[in-house]
Amino acid sequence: MTPTALGLGFGVALGFAGAFGGVVAFIVVLVLGLVGLLVGWVIEGGFDPHAYRDAYRASTRRSRTRV
Repeated sequence: MTPTALGLGFGVALGFAGAFGGVVAFIVVLVLGLVGLLVGWVIEGGFDPHAYRDAYRASTRRSRTRV
């Protein structure tokens, strides 16, 4: 399935949640969709949480030594 089709499906799901479930359902669908997206990226190897953690640690170490 192409990313465009997935985005379209997600948009339709958000639209239905907002139309029939209200704001709370819209936010729940949005958050769960983002969690699913993140999990999919990790499984495919497109997102490496360790790289972001290491970059964050390196930047905080640099900012502490600049004092």
